[in-house]
Amino acid sequence: MKLNHTFLALMAAGLCSLPPAALAQTAKDFEEMRNELKALRAELNALKAQQAQAPAAAPAGASASAWNDRIDAVELKQKDAVVLGDIPGSFRLPGSETSIRIYGFAEANMVKDFKGTAPGDTFTNLMEQPLGDNHSGKASLTAQTSRFGFETSTPTSIGTFNTKIEADFYAYCGSECNRGRLRLRHAYGEYAGWLIGQTWSTFMDTDNLPETVDFNGPPGATFRRPTQVRYTYNDPNLAKFQFAIEEPTDGAKSPNLVARVDKAFDWGNINARLLSHEQRVDGVSKRGMGFGLGAGYKITGTTTLMAQYTRLDGDGDGAYLVGTNYPVLDGGTVRLDKSHGVVLGLSNVFSEKLRGTVSLGMVRSRNKLGDAYVNAYGAEGNHKLYQWHAGMYYLPIKNVELGGELIGGRRTTFDGQQGDMLRLNLQARYLFN
Repeated sequence: MKLNHTFLALMAAGLCSLPPAALAQTAKDFEEMRNELKALRAELNALKAQQAQAPAAAPAGASASAWNDRIDAVELKQKDAVVLGDIPGSFRLPGSETSIRIYGFAEANMVKDFKGTAPGDTFTNLMEQPLGDNHSGKASLTAQTSRFGFETSTPTSIGTFNTKIEADFYAYCGSECNRGRLRLRHAYGEYAGWLIGQTWSTFMDTDNLPETVDFNGPPGATFRRPTQVRYTYNDPNLAKFQFAIEEPTDGAKSPNLVARVDKAFDWGNINARLLSHEQRVDGVSKRGMGFGLGAGYKITGTTTLMAQYTRLDGDGDGAYLVGTNYPVLDGGTVRLDKSHGVVLGLSNVFSEKLRGTVSLGMVRSRNKLGDAYVNAYGAEGNHKLYQWHAGMYYLPIKNVELGGELIGGRRTTFDGQQGDMLRLNLQARYLFN
């Protein structure tokens, strides 16, 4: 049975009278409202067509144009309402199919060194740990690692178009300046398997990097965010394959090349990575290679074991393998440190309010005293590094995390000198979305 004019007018008026809270509850509510509006519009168009052929008296107290205006008002209110987006924690931009999620956290860290404090960084920097018996460590506080960002997702005919921009306030600069400046962390677009922009290196194994309260984490892994062009081909029945051209190392002219394969299982994951990178010192260039393996194993539903291994020939940025020594020019030859890095981690979620991780990072140079590289670089270069972390996070209330971590390590140079690190890192973090 068709709706009459009076019923349509009353329905439209009733919809317009709904309070804003009722117009913005769930995406399902809006979809039902949209369907009702479409039905009203279709009925209106049909009535207009009938009136054009045989004019009829307008319904009592409401003309067709009046309740048409009311329907338009309802549609405007619907467009202005907040609609849940496709990304968890996101909302849909009014009048658009784009979902946007705003996220980040404000955090403060207090660090106390019980032994010497390395220069150049508030957080761990074992590569420059003072040598000898040193008990003059200092305490420091910072909120510079607070961050914010947003990500978007827009559906298209062949998949979603995604973007992400993220920044913090921990910009790298010399010891003479304040690091509390805005720093870009991520900025990229992703569509149909292609990623273009700045984000974690394709050579970096983020899946098997243990969580630490310390901002830098243990040496022995890749920790780099270059600008890159990456293509991903994912066959769920086979594996995920990635190929990337990445921003050159500092001073180099040729981009770095990365190939990677990942495979996920019910019990965890494995990956293998290859890197070809140029190193340039005072205009002299040499190309080095890198190789990496990573794996994660779910021991129980709450406990995960992580491991990764990296083999690298030198690194001018100290980021493809954190802890390796820099390239050095020996006459007309660039010599590269040849290093191995290992990171192990064991994490456990004790409850909804408590989780913890213990981890160990190690780096060892294959060179030794008397080798051409050590003769050119100097005996003060790092031969061995190891660093351990034991940390916990407690969540007293929603969106608040309190972290505490004890960190220790040792640096050993080619000529046998040692420098020990022992520090406590306390953290308070408030997350939004």
